[in-house]
Amino acid sequence: MCDPVHPDTIRHMHDTVTIIERLPTVEEYQTLRQAVGWPAVDGSVVASGLENTLCSVCAVEENAIVGCGRVLGDGGIYFYLQDVIVLPTHQRLGIGRRITDLLMGYVSRHAGHNSFVGLMAAAGVAPFYEAFGFAVRPADRPGMFLMWPLQQDA
Repeated sequence: MCDPVHPDTIRHMHDTVTIIERLPTVEEYQTLRQAVGWPAVDGSVVASGLENTLCSVCAVEENAIVGCGRVLGDGGIYFYLQDVIVLPTHQRLGIGRRITDLLMGYVSRHAGHNSFVGLMAAAGVAPFYEAFGFAVRPADRPGMFLMWPLQQDA
């Protein structure tokens, strides 16, 4: 999936978090989403989505997942950082930064000249991603999205 990534260890206080290349399980992914207040997604949909990941890393502490991140896209022209999630109890310890470093390493090895690298950031975290070179889209070039299924007004 990703290129060879050697396990990376982050030490904080008395615990050790290791970041390894692997997909989260459906259960781990659902737990992380719930912990950060993201809406639930059907398990079969999650399984399908995870299978189509270009690169994935997980942050693990004592055999329990505490964070993850993925790269999605077509592997050439378009790359998207997705699901960079760290449990609230483990945030601000450098785990998200290291996850993102590894994901951007994958992108740097596979993206070509003028490849597009995008992401959707949660409220208040734009400065985190700006440190990696990302920029907020200008008002005259807005990013757009929809959530499926489309909700019809009654």
